[in-house]
Amino acid sequence: MLGELHSQLAPALVITRRELRDQFRDWRIIFPVVALTMFFPALMNFTARQAVNFVSNYGAPLVAERLIPFLLMVVGFFPISVSLVIALESFVGEKERHSIEPLLSSPLSDGQLYLGKLLAAVVSPLLASYLGITVYLVGVYREMGWIPTPVLITQILLLTTIQALVMVSAAVVVSAQTTSVRAANLLASFIIIPMAILIQGEAIVMFWGRYAVLWWVILALAVIAWLLVRAGVAHFSREELLGRELDSLNLRWGWQVFWREFIGGAPTLPVWIRQVGGLLSQKMRLPMLLVALSLAAGILVGASQAKVFALPVELISINNTDSGVLQGPEIMQFYSVAGVSTVWLHNIRAIILATLLGLFSFGVLGIIVLMLPLILVGYFLATAATAGLSPLVFFTAFVLPHGILEIPAIILAGAAILRLGATLATPAQGQTIGEALLHALADWCKVLVGLVIPLLLLAALLEVYLTPRVVIALLGG
Repeated sequence: MLGELHSQLAPALVITRRELRDQFRDWRIIFPVVALTMFFPALMNFTARQAVNFVSNYGAPLVAERLIPFLLMVVGFFPISVSLVIALESFVGEKERHSIEPLLSSPLSDGQLYLGKLLAAVVSPLLASYLGITVYLVGVYREMGWIPTPVLITQILLLTTIQALVMVSAAVVVSAQTTSVRAANLLASFIIIPMAILIQGEAIVMFWGRYAVLWWVILALAVIAWLLVRAGVAHFSREELLGRELDSLNLRWGWQVFWREFIGGAPTLPVWIRQVGGLLSQKMRLPMLLVALSLAAGILVGASQAKVFALPVELISINNTDSGVLQGPEIMQFYSVAGVSTVWLHNIRAIILATLLGLFSFGVLGIIVLMLPLILVGYFLATAATAGLSPLVFFTAFVLPHGILEIPAIILAGAAILRLGATLATPAQGQTIGEALLHALADWCKVLVGLVIPLLLLAALLEVYLTPRVVIALLGG
């Protein structure tokens, strides 16, 4: 097996060596990367020293202790963002310089050619990141005597490596699918901005001192990186790369493709509804199973956090619950059509947000968004148990009356999001990426319009008019 893998990768490594040789002998590439990589850690060392001195004057050494690892992570991220231009021009840049034709005429397969370019684009950012981390660690040790723990430095190195692979893989996909370097540079915003937001989230985790959460971040990024590499290999074609001269926005064609797939030739509404049912049974059984397992895992995750973020007992005591608490003027306003529309529209917005995030992450972030309500359910189930209330009674009172419809709707929406995201990572026979994405988007709309939105409306009616009464009946004392 290893021999077969080596025989597949060996031709790709020829391309990698060629690309690296070209990069390292061009001073216009090497000098800015090395200069910025050396300057930025020195700047972070100065920042860390000033921050430590400042917070020490106010007796807050913990802030400095958490700031230094955060700056270490930023030092690893910065060279990747600077070196991203190498990946962005890997295919489209050579096409504009008319130097890619001899490469594409080589006997290598499309997959080997793509992997060779990808590996070459990853090496330079990683080397720059490791150099920056080394310079920072040496400087912070000499200035303050700070040494990271083995676990922390392992997490930082893994985060740096995985983030580099995610960003470079996405950039190479962009380079292979665009027609100009200008377009590739503009599309790079959809790579850098999400990663910058992720860095902010990681900063919050590090300042809280919840370093164990970083392992989950590393795992999620590894999945996204694998999907990006798979997507790039699946959709790369040298014939399309050479034949694509200009991308034009044809809204009429896109609408026709979408509408034809959405209607599916159904002459009547009942026939169309049967088509939606057939779509679930033929194409979405596995995604529905994966989403159901993810939601169940979300409940377990939420329950596990009840002890970590425990609420004071007096805040969760329900022994003296009076039914009048649930019948005041505020709650009576909830018993209305406006209350139903508020709940219904909130759930629809959450699914649309999950869909948008899923498109940028092959469905991963979308499923995480849909897991959040179940994580809260698990948290409150475990919290209620500490207050002496049976989790089964709590679930029956607060979740089951409307959840019997809302949870299946979430599973259906999540399955459609997963399939939509997976479209980008799987080859579509006889279809371009745009056509495959429009077909998957039409299927998503079918499920949303035909099943999810009606189920969410019924669930909102139950949540507004039935659930509070069930709570009163079971817990009103």
